[in-house]
Amino acid sequence: MIDISELSQLCEQLGCRITPECSLREYITFRFGGACRALISVNSPASVCRLISYMKENDVKYGILGRGSNVIVSDEGFDGVILHFGADFAGIEVSGNTIRCDAGALLASACVKAQQAGLTGMENLFGIPGTVGGALYMNAGAYGSEMKDVVVSAEYIDENCELKTIKAEDMELAYRRSFFSGTDRVITSVTMELQSGDPESIKAAMSECMARRSSKQPLEYPSAGSTFKRPEGSYASLLIEQCGLKGLTCGGAMVSEKHSGFVINKGYATCADVLELCEKVSSIVKEKTGYQLELEPVILR
Repeated sequence: MIDISELSQLCEQLGCRITPECSLREYITFRFGGACRALISVNSPASVCRLISYMKENDVKYGILGRGSNVIVSDEGFDGVILHFGADFAGIEVSGNTIRCDAGALLASACVKAQQAGLTGMENLFGIPGTVGGALYMNAGAYGSEMKDVVVSAEYIDENCELKTIKAEDMELAYRRSFFSGTDRVITSVTMELQSGDPESIKAAMSECMARRSSKQPLEYPSAGSTFKRPEGSYASLLIEQCGLKGLTCGGAMVSEKHSGFVINKGYATCADVLELCEKVSSIVKEKTGYQLELEPVILR
């Protein structure tokens, strides 16, 4: 049982904003989904520790949300509290060749800060629509670069609500997974080390990366980014295209005709539409090619 009044008092003490019965539609890039019992905008590692402790002590279901760019929310919503890592927890500091980001900082903003400081190494990550914390959680990457190429350490809250530091070599960074994936560990900050470079050359590389994304990906529609993980030995988009599934629809969800690796929201998709379409795609690809596709986004329910 969630005592919203008590939780609101705790948030007031911590200086965190709370929104009861908050629709999550505007908090995820897919732009659908129901409401959570309350959404709390966290503002520091200390507030996150205290709030998670409260949830565990009172047996309150909770979830973590950043930009919501790799998340699918149930139509029924989330029967618990969402801790939102957003603008209230988005600091970025540059020192020499090192850039330290709060978990809620946008990855794109970190890339811009690096460029302005003449630091190279993040150009290919520019345009990934998520937070730095979320990017590390799933070891996000694009065009041959991944978070594991630049991260050196991170701070996180462990299962006992204690703030810990971990080095990159201990993060178990692999394709779309990390030491944090599927656990109660919550990333609070990420430190990356880059190389010195020419700001204008870096800016040009970032612009080229964004142009490539715009030309090949359906950025004009809401989506969760790449819908399926890359299966060993092939590519999800290639398999889907080979099976003739571009343009396949379920309700308001459609396999993009621009890039078959994306399931998009045509403007009126529901979670049920997306999951039904993904199941159809997976089933047909399995039947025709033998490959088993796995969803990349996390389902919040």
